[in-house]
Amino acid sequence: MSNIILSRRKLLIGSAALGSSLALTGCDQFDFLGQRGNPVRQALEQANVLTYRAQRALIGDQTLAREYSVSEIRQGMKPNGSTEPMTPEYLFLKGQNFANYKLTIKGMVEREVSFSLDELRNMPARSQITRHDCVEGWSCIAKWTGTALGPVLDMAGVKPEARYCVYHCFDNIQKTLAGDVFYYESSDLVDAYHPQTILSYGLNDQVLPVSNGAPVRLRIERALGYKQPKYLHTIELVDDLTPFGRGKGGYWPDNGYDWYGGI
Repeated sequence: MSNIILSRRKLLIGSAALGSSLALTGCDQFDFLGQRGNPVRQALEQANVLTYRAQRALIGDQTLAREYSVSEIRQGMKPNGSTEPMTPEYLFLKGQNFANYKLTIKGMVEREVSFSLDELRNMPARSQITRHDCVEGWSCIAKWTGTALGPVLDMAGVKPEARYCVYHCFDNIQKTLAGDVFYYESSDLVDAYHPQTILSYGLNDQVLPVSNGAPVRLRIERALGYKQPKYLHTIELVDDLTPFGRGKGGYWPDNGYDWYGGI
């Protein structure tokens, strides 16, 4: 099983390498990937050879990502991609040390709820030392601390028809004539309720730095780095991903990357 999963990761990375000196990664911004018929996009789409259902069958819903010892943390977590949103709302919150931050759960729920950073920190915490794998090929072992997402969703009362979580971020990753394009991602409820999926507010026993996604970064430990959205402010429960972005379930999936992104 591990050989199949590893081969799939190599395929994702190998597809990205076809971008040559363009440095195609989940951390850089190349809008041309959204164009149909683009050969690099087509190569990336071939990385989805193992279908979502096949991967679920191979990996299992509750299988844990490998966890490491403290001695295996060799370096600080590499900041990459956007390292500080510049919208007025985010800059205001940052200037207040995120005292007024709220994480909102909305959409197909019984009740919309919001939690301050202090409220999240006062919930039962989980720490896990895991390896972050970026689609561009680098990895980094780090300790993440936060509250499990599943119980937070339960406080909102997820409706039976909900199928996905859409994660909305402060990260204005791109500017267009129509305005800012904000980073977003999504997962199914299996990954949302996985025991290692946490709303992380701590990194290596310190407060999560802005450069790594403060105040809250989602960790889906069985997925590639672009599935770990930073600067998270809203989780929306939905039954359909097509109304968001270009309809593929995330900023990078909208631009040709695999939606599931599992490893």
